[in-house]
Amino acid sequence: MKKLLLVLPRHEQGFWGHVSKSGKAGMVRLSLSTVAALTPDHWQVEILDSRVTPVNYDAPVDLVGITAFTAEIPSAYKIADGFRQKGTPVVMGGFHVSALPDEALEHADSVVVGEAEPVWKRVLADVEAGHLQPVYKAERVVDMNHMAVPCRHLLSRDMYSTGFYTIQATRGCPYNCEYCAVSAFFGRTYRTRPVDQVIEEIKGFDTKNFFFVDDNITGKVDYAKKLFRALTPLKRTWGGQTAITIAKDEELLSLYAKSGGQYAFIGFESLSEKNLARMNKSWNSPETYVKAIAKIHKKGINILGSFIFGLDDDDPGVFQRTVEFVRKSKIDAAQFHILTPFPGTRLFDKMAADGRITSRDWGRYHTSDVVFSPSAMSAEELQNGYWWAFRKSYSIANTLKRCLRSPRNIKSRVALNLGYRKKAMQMPNPDIHKIFQHS
Repeated sequence: MKKLLLVLPRHEQGFWGHVSKSGKAGMVRLSLSTVAALTPDHWQVEILDSRVTPVNYDAPVDLVGITAFTAEIPSAYKIADGFRQKGTPVVMGGFHVSALPDEALEHADSVVVGEAEPVWKRVLADVEAGHLQPVYKAERVVDMNHMAVPCRHLLSRDMYSTGFYTIQATRGCPYNCEYCAVSAFFGRTYRTRPVDQVIEEIKGFDTKNFFFVDDNITGKVDYAKKLFRALTPLKRTWGGQTAITIAKDEELLSLYAKSGGQYAFIGFESLSEKNLARMNKSWNSPETYVKAIAKIHKKGINILGSFIFGLDDDDPGVFQRTVEFVRKSKIDAAQFHILTPFPGTRLFDKMAADGRITSRDWGRYHTSDVVFSPSAMSAEELQNGYWWAFRKSYSIANTLKRCLRSPRNIKSRVALNLGYRKKAMQMPNPDIHKIFQHS
C-alpha cells in the first residue's frame, strides 16, 4: 500500500492563523481533507498539521502533498525542501502556488495549478508509474455535483475551538474585486452544489453548529433561498460570508435567519466611494450601510464586518472614521486588514508595475503588515493606525457595548468579540500622535 502525507504548514509571522497556547485552532480548512477523499483506497492517507505536530522528514511515505496560503509559503517551502532532501517527492498546490508555479517548482517536484479535483487521480497514477509531471492543470472547472465529502476523520477534532464542521455549497464569487485572490483563482465563475447533497452532508454532522466557507453564500439568490428553505427543518445554527446587498431582499434575509443563520461575515471594506469604485465594488454604498445593518440586526443576525486600510483614498483620518462607524452602527464585531497585494491578483500586477511593492517576503503577506507604499499616508502611519484601530475597537468598554447590544444570539457575539479582543491586545500600543498628526 502506498502512503500519502498531506501537510498543512504554518504562519511564521503576524497575528493570524496560529494556534492558541492550549493548542486550539479556529476553523477547519477543507482543502487537505478533500484531497484525502479524492485519493484511491490503495493509498494510506495521513494529514499532519505542522502548527501542532513536528514534521518527521524520515517518515516512510511515498508522496507528500502541501497546500498553503501566501503567508504560509515560507513554512511550506521549508517542509518541501526537507522531504526532497530525503528523496521523498513533493506535490504543492493552492492559491499562491497557482499564481507562482515556477517559484514553487524550485521547492517541489510537481505543482497543481488551480483546483485539484480534476487532476488529483492522474497525479497519483503518474507517481505510481514513476512519471510525475512538473505541472498539472485542470482543463475545466469543477462540477460541484457529487463532490467528494472531506475526510474529517483524519483531522484532530480536539484542536479546533469553534469550527470543526465547515462545509462548502458554492465556489467563486460573482464580483471581481482587484485585491481578491478568490477571483484570481476561480475567475468569476460562480458554481453551486446540488442542495440535496449539501443537506445530506450536514445531516452527518454530530453537532448543531457549522460554518459555510463559501466566499459568498448568497451570490446566487435563487439558489441561496432554496438552500435556506431546505436547511430550516434541520434546526441547525450556522454562519457564512455574504454581501451587504442581502439586506435589499427581505425574503432572502428572513430565510437566512429562519434557517439558523446566526451571524454573517460581511466585507464593508471601505467608507469611501472612491475606494469602492477602484476596487470594482461600487455596488457597496456607504450611504446605505447603517440602514442595511439595522435591517439585518432586526432579524437577529450578528454581523462581523471587515474593513481594509491602505486603499488609495485612505488618509490618516481613516482609522478614527472607521472605528467611529463601527461604534455608531453597532456592528457586532469588526475585523481590520491592511491592503495586501497577493500574487496572482490584478492589484499585485498593478502595484508591481508602479514600483509600489516594498517587500516580497511572503511571510509578511498576512494582512497585518505593510508591504507596499501607501498613496495618502506613510507606511508607518498605516501600520500604527491598523494597530490603534484594533486596540481601540476592542477596548473593554467597546467590547462590552457590542456584546450587550441585544440578548438575541448573544453567545456567538460574545465568542466573536472575546476572540478578536485577545488578538487585539497582543498588538503593539502605538503613539496616537504618530497616526493623527496629519489627519
